[in-house]
Amino acid sequence: GAKFVHVVYHFARYVMIEDMKKLSVGTGVPFAEAVEWRPEDMHIAKARHRVAHNKLLQVLQREDFIIQEYGKKTQ
Repeated sequence: GAKFVHVVYHFARYVMIEDMKKLSVGTGVPFAEAVEWRPEDMHIAKARHRVAHNKLLQVLQREDFIIQEYGKKTQ
């Protein structure tokens, strides 16, 4: 029911934040911490969401590029 979905959502969010923290080490961008903050203003919350979304997209694109390059080298 709704409680299960709520628990799964919070677990997935926790896993995502921990993964973002691990991937952001050494980049100097504290976007993982920004995800954990509670919004005081919706404009700030939307800006934090855009930053986190863009950074996650960059990480995923870089990871995909590395996997493709690795695949090319193994052939």
